[in-house]
Amino acid sequence: MSEHGSAPVARDKGQDSASDDLAYAGGKLRLFVEAGLHPGAGIVPDDGQAHYLLHVMRAREASRVLVFNGMDGEWQARIAQVTRRSCVLVCETQTQAQADVPDLWLAFAPIKKTPADYVAQKATELGVRVLQPVLTHRTIARRVNLERLRANAVEAAEQSGRLTVPEIREPVSLDALLASWPAERRLLFCDEGGDAEPVADGLRKAGGTGAWGVLTGPEGGFDTEERAAIRKRPFVVPVTLGPRILRADTAALAALAVWQALLGDWRVPGPGL
Repeated sequence: MSEHGSAPVARDKGQDSASDDLAYAGGKLRLFVEAGLHPGAGIVPDDGQAHYLLHVMRAREASRVLVFNGMDGEWQARIAQVTRRSCVLVCETQTQAQADVPDLWLAFAPIKKTPADYVAQKATELGVRVLQPVLTHRTIARRVNLERLRANAVEAAEQSGRLTVPEIREPVSLDALLASWPAERRLLFCDEGGDAEPVADGLRKAGGTGAWGVLTGPEGGFDTEERAAIRKRPFVVPVTLGPRILRADTAALAALAVWQALLGDWRVPGPGL
């Protein structure tokens, strides 16, 4: 469990019951848990979560936290049975019904550790359902720490308010990805070869809000053979991301943002609008 990058908000014992809600600078504290959620359900947080609750957030009995598991919506839970090292979270009321993000996958060539962490975090915030590492001819970082990627995705889901955590898949070769790609799922190919149409134009022509994926390459880009193999697939929509050379992580997030703006849930008003 991370410390969410912010100091906890101080609480006064004399405040009203709202002060029982654990919060940090970004909002109310949310935790992803594996247990089923229903009224009265007791959840034992993992060691990292318990340490964060008790020693960073200074939680006490009757403090409240939001929890979600990707299946049962978001729930308010009250902290009970506090010891020095652990506690129990007791589900009380559902605060949000379960909802999912658009059916969007990101297939990306692994990049060095820090950018890969950044991609996992930001792709989660941008509403990706699946993170699929892809090994290409020019991929340098061929070892992928899936546990680290998942940890970053979980933290981003907690902070961003989404009710699911992306699926983190085992790395596959580009050939294997193309061979197994579902024919009905269109693939937005970020092709910097110089002869693809602008990304917004490509998405508008393709249209539809069904199943999609985004494919971005490694630092050195796709080679000529790979580009040809990708572009001959009928489900591929090749596009360019503009006149400047983008880093691999920037390209992935730029493509996801444009897709969400044109075909995804960015077209839906946000909270309070």
